[in-house]
Amino acid sequence: MLNAKYDNRSMAKKKNPNAVALGSLGGKARANSLSERQLAKIASEGGKARAAKLSADELSRIAKLAVAARERKRKGKAK
Repeated sequence: MLNAKYDNRSMAKKKNPNAVALGSLGGKARANSLSERQLAKIASEGGKARAAKLSADELSRIAKLAVAARERKRKGKAK
């Protein structure tokens, strides 16, 4: 039998906007305390985790969008 205290299935799927705002403030405060190198490392880890979850087709689609965006920027046609 599951202990009701630890049963998360009954919790609402909707996030509390106040909790989201407080979490965002905490994240921004932490980011301000980190060096550029530390931020880059964290971002790199996040990107790798995201890529690991995507299918090959999705990775290819995103890569093509990135190439197109770089070309627009290079040609001075930023969107």
